[in-house]
Amino acid sequence: MTQTAETSLTDAVARLSLTEKVSLLTGETAFTLPGNDTIGLAPLAFSDGPTGVRGLKFMGGEAVALFPNATLIASSWDDDVAEEVGAMLSEEAHRQNIHVVLGPTINLHRTPLGGRLFEAYSEDPYLTGRAATAYVHGMQSNGTGACLKHLVANESEILRNFMDSRVSDTALREVYLLPFEMAVQDANPWAMMAAYNDINGITATEHHAIQQGIVKDEWGWDGLIMSDWFATKRTVESANGGLDLVMPGPVGPWGERLVAAVERGDVAESTVDEHVTRLLRLAARTGAFGNDGATPFSPGMPAADSPRRKEQLRRIAARGMTLLKNESSLRAGGVLPLSDDGPVALLGRAAVSTVCMGGGSAQVTPPYQVSIAEGLGARLGERLTVVDGVAVRRRPVAADPSFVTDPVSRETGVRVTQLAADGRELSNGHSPVASLSTGFDDPSQESPAAVRFEALLGSGGTVRVGGIGAGHWRLTVTAPDGSVLAEHEQDVTTEGFDPGEGILRPPSFSEVLDLPAGCLLTAVQTFRKVDWRAVLAAQPHVQVAEESHIFAASGVGLATLVAEPIPVSDDDALAAAEEAARTAGTAVVVVGLTEEDETEAADKHTLALPGRQDELVARVAAAAEQTVVVVNAATPVLMPWLDAVDAVLVVGLPGQEGGHAVADVLLGTTEPTGRLVTSYPSADGAAPAWNTRPDEMLRLEYSDGTAIGYRGYHAGHAPAPLFWFGAGLGYGAWDYSDVTLDDGGDTPAIALTLRNTSERDSREVVQLYYAPADASQPIRLAGYSAVEVPAGASARLSVRADARLLRHWDEASGGWRPLNGGELLLARGLGDVRARVSLG
Repeated sequence: MTQTAETSLTDAVARLSLTEKVSLLTGETAFTLPGNDTIGLAPLAFSDGPTGVRGLKFMGGEAVALFPNATLIASSWDDDVAEEVGAMLSEEAHRQNIHVVLGPTINLHRTPLGGRLFEAYSEDPYLTGRAATAYVHGMQSNGTGACLKHLVANESEILRNFMDSRVSDTALREVYLLPFEMAVQDANPWAMMAAYNDINGITATEHHAIQQGIVKDEWGWDGLIMSDWFATKRTVESANGGLDLVMPGPVGPWGERLVAAVERGDVAESTVDEHVTRLLRLAARTGAFGNDGATPFSPGMPAADSPRRKEQLRRIAARGMTLLKNESSLRAGGVLPLSDDGPVALLGRAAVSTVCMGGGSAQVTPPYQVSIAEGLGARLGERLTVVDGVAVRRRPVAADPSFVTDPVSRETGVRVTQLAADGRELSNGHSPVASLSTGFDDPSQESPAAVRFEALLGSGGTVRVGGIGAGHWRLTVTAPDGSVLAEHEQDVTTEGFDPGEGILRPPSFSEVLDLPAGCLLTAVQTFRKVDWRAVLAAQPHVQVAEESHIFAASGVGLATLVAEPIPVSDDDALAAAEEAARTAGTAVVVVGLTEEDETEAADKHTLALPGRQDELVARVAAAAEQTVVVVNAATPVLMPWLDAVDAVLVVGLPGQEGGHAVADVLLGTTEPTGRLVTSYPSADGAAPAWNTRPDEMLRLEYSDGTAIGYRGYHAGHAPAPLFWFGAGLGYGAWDYSDVTLDDGGDTPAIALTLRNTSERDSREVVQLYYAPADASQPIRLAGYSAVEVPAGASARLSVRADARLLRHWDEASGGWRPLNGGELLLARGLGDVRARVSLG
């Protein structure tokens, strides 16, 4: 910002009283901030945004574009793709009048068990920093603020509100802070979000050494640090610790408490002034301050289902898909792309119900989601046979709008009525989704004591019905003739002592009934607030301050109606899949995880595919002549059947155009040029870091130090992975030659000639790794570049090492020191090293 603009911020702060200043530093609602007419500050609006700009409602908002997940974007190893995604998300924000999008997530894939890895880019800090930098450029160049999250060492979900990440200063500097540092230096994001967890005994929202000492002072960053939602635990310590904004509102640990702390002298008023200045700077950058009341939002942004958005989402999803194996005993070059003729059997639950997004705050309401069966069926027509697979979920899910109808409006969806404690109707209307959040989106509205769902079942048969959410449930099923077919009452209680887990992974109940078509399902949930103060007081190693924001979460209620048809049994599904594979000869089996496994507020306990999916693959592979396995998951899974199949394609969580993108890759319209962003272990536990559960003192030791992921595998800290970080085949074949060292710049670079020896145009990602001479220093990715080369042609390419990967942190002196000597490696993942060059 200009000096004149900075002066306007200072002048505006000086015009406000202490109470007015403090009032700006806590949200007004769940996702908005208050304005102030006196100084010309308009209200600001935030939205969750890693895989789509959801808007101001936590559940049931308007339809918005569902993007491919973060690992799929990063798997492109393409800065242009990440920048385009940032620009597209900004367009989605403009369309909804959103000033700041809460992303990107740049925590690392420290252990493959992390539940929220789908929302973050990679196990590697450099790749993560590159992707984040491009994303921020794309978003902020269009006037929408980006918010890096979560600062810092928030790599797991279990007890995240209370756990203490124990990480060395060296690992913190070289690994976990590096993506933040890169984004700050190269893109200047306008906001960051402090995490829930502690770092070495100090909670993230109070960590002065990190928030103030490193981020603001050492890096010279002038943006705003906000809390994660309900993460602020104490008043004075957070205000003095570098936190600028408490979210959400309107209640929190600042407000009157912070005013009193200033008046007592516990917090200097100049500290409050700095927080407000940073807030006003964010507002100015996003057009909410100093804009003379003009709207900062551009009209005419593409709709979520517009042709332009469809093309972008389809292309971006396909770009990140990664081919890990491609062989065939029937034809040269591999089974993929699929041939232009002959029958194909498409098998698996994820084929017909493709998982396009993860769980938690990254979820959105998309206008549609294309399954792989729909996408491939549109291309192959009668050549394709589709067979459902085995069960993959352990928990009930919300009623699919296509399966239920509002009994009043007769639209797809449900009728939702919110009820006061005295029985008054607070609201009554149609909802396209069968979920509702209360006490969160707009706290000015009276919170309901109960909610009633009503829905007509679209078809008969065996149906699972029930509810999700804590409280007392009363469920009634009425036949078309008015007779009562079933009644059920049950208290559903929250387990554990983490309020965040209770909200984002709520308890449920369900029962399976045989019902005729046209039944009316009526479910009434009476909310029962959890006394989190009493629950937490009973925990021996949890100490929570009286003012902790976490207690405000007790006012949040979640309700979801369950109504889902039960398909065939696993045994019948396996037999049908075998027969279809045998008849077709070529089988495509789609396996994967669900939002139960890849979600906020929970971690996995195994990398094994849920249900009997491994058995499905093995039996299909034995029956078919050729078997392709499509992995519909964002994070590593075990592959005990790998040797028995011909091809493996990882498609991540591909967003609303996912089915079309997968079809494009399977049929060769688009090449899968993705490269893995995380190593795939060969077995459970066979990784440099594994555990995500803190010990009884709530500590989680980052004992792998700087040897995260592939670095630890390379150092021998775990058995070699099944697939290395950076692995990926594509449909091309490559020869590396004429490798030379260029040490004339600030950092060394390697030049090489790439020849595409295949019969089709292709794209190659050249990865540059640095192995220091000091054996105690792990190998690390230090640069990468990509090039597209026509079939049979060659291209000259140079890849330069980033200086931030050629240094190490010296804890004794508290500063950076250069790394000298060693060698540079060119590789397609460390399992396929193509050249080595000594640095002397």
